[in-house]
Amino acid sequence: MTAFNVVRLRVKPGHEQELIDVHRRVRPGFKGYIRGNLVRTGDQTFCMIGEWRSFQSLVAARPQLIAILDELRNLLEDLGGGLGVTDPVSGETVARVTSAKVTKKRKTTERKQTKRARALRSRVKRKR
Repeated sequence: MTAFNVVRLRVKPGHEQELIDVHRRVRPGFKGYIRGNLVRTGDQTFCMIGEWRSFQSLVAARPQLIAILDELRNLLEDLGGGLGVTDPVSGETVARVTSAKVTKKRKTTERKQTKRARALRSRVKRKR
């Protein structure tokens, strides 16, 4: 089952674009890493969301993740409440929520062809 990690952080004033640029450039090669998204949640607040093939993959990559965080610490503000500069959580996926399927509208030519095909089939049936 897939796993996710979510890291809440607050960037120092004036360093927002620098944080975004670092995340756009990084290309992690962690085993089991699928993708990540940096989400802006406020003027100076962000969440980094990572998707992993398994929780074990995430656990194995933690030392490397902390090394990346160490390079970013100078851009981050303390969140307060004893949290430090990040508020991380992680866990395994327990339910996947997907959107409803949207039916594609057929082109006019497709509708005409389908209408012709139905008409042809009904003529064939009448002849029998």
